[in-house]
Amino acid sequence: MSAAADLFTVAWQPETEIQSQAVLRSPSLHRFAVFTAVLTFVLLGAGGLVTSHGVGMAVPDWPNTFGYNMFFFPFSQWVGGVFYEHSHRLIASGVGLCTTILAVWLYGKRARPFLRWLGAALLVLGLGTLVAMPGRWRDGAVPVLSGLAALISSFVWPGSEPARSWLRRLGVIAFFAVVGQGVLGGMRVVLFKDQIGIFHATLAQLFFALACAIALFTSRWWEQRFGSPWGGEARTLQAKVVGPSKPLAWLCFGTVALILGQLVLGATMRHQHAGLAIPDFPLAYGRIWPAVDAQSIARYNQQRIEVLDANAITAFQVELQMVHRLVALGILCLVIGSAWVARRELGPRHFAARFTLIWVALIVVQALLGAATIWSRKAADIATAHVLVGALSLAFGSILSIILSAEIATARKCSPNPARQSAQSTGPFAAPATSGASNN
Repeated sequence: MSAAADLFTVAWQPETEIQSQAVLRSPSLHRFAVFTAVLTFVLLGAGGLVTSHGVGMAVPDWPNTFGYNMFFFPFSQWVGGVFYEHSHRLIASGVGLCTTILAVWLYGKRARPFLRWLGAALLVLGLGTLVAMPGRWRDGAVPVLSGLAALISSFVWPGSEPARSWLRRLGVIAFFAVVGQGVLGGMRVVLFKDQIGIFHATLAQLFFALACAIALFTSRWWEQRFGSPWGGEARTLQAKVVGPSKPLAWLCFGTVALILGQLVLGATMRHQHAGLAIPDFPLAYGRIWPAVDAQSIARYNQQRIEVLDANAITAFQVELQMVHRLVALGILCLVIGSAWVARRELGPRHFAARFTLIWVALIVVQALLGAATIWSRKAADIATAHVLVGALSLAFGSILSIILSAEIATARKCSPNPARQSAQSTGPFAAPATSGASNN
């Protein structure tokens, strides 16, 4: 099997195939994972500005930009909506590059042969492009430079041990997710379909949560509390027998799922250009629940044309925004409930109880930004901030749910009751290793 194929298939090999005498953890990998997550957050903001300004089609071609190779587009032409859309594409390319590096880095020193083969392949591709199409030298220069970078990095690549198979799989999933995200963005432009933008926005939120999770798993905090995600023997960890209850974890998971659904609703409204289907808040056209009969919708549209100079709306768009408001209220209640249960079960000083309070604050800010979006007639900066806080809420809730699940698994595996003992897990919620035991 070739080195390239081995890199992407070894993630599915049994954990026992990864043996080492010592844990060679790279702190730089965690810092790079955090950087990738932060850059993804910046990308979400750039995408939000593109949608808020309504300039998603400012650049009508893809993957080129007005016929230019994207990386060689003249800066002098970065004007108006082109600035937002082209910047969004460049930041997305940076996230894709960082995700690729992160996925390969999780293989540690095993990645060196793969990088050499990849670099050689890119060099051949780039040189072939230069020979076959000399007029498109920029298109050949990109793979040539990338190939040289891969070849050089193969000789100085970190010598850390490979991460465990479950963490390597997450890296591979992140790689394919970012590739799929780029393809969806391109299809949105090429096919001129607003519906694709909904999937594009949803996958972006999920990818951000995944990037944050990888940053969590590569942290020293996770290693000290739940065991090393790297090969070799793990340090002895102090067992925690008492952990959060399953209902608390399920409550957090359910809330995260509802937040994801709310983000999908928000993306649907944004890409239907129905963010102001209801121009007032907390009432809706002066009522608790607006009328949606044909006569009322005609009256709303007449008012929008005369007063707001806005596009016409449909009854479905009005109802969609009302559902969005109701779900927001439900999320607020669930997050407050999670904070109350965590405080009651674990005490006010437990990290999970404090995390839930931060979660409540994020949801409150999110709700206020949603109201401000309406009051400001969908100002681009406020609408984008609304999207960003929503992404933080989803990622924060996901991380909290992961940690609670890990706490429950640790408490169960460390329980003195023989009936609750279970086989050693190789996943992210594996029990901490006891003295003299290997974490493999």
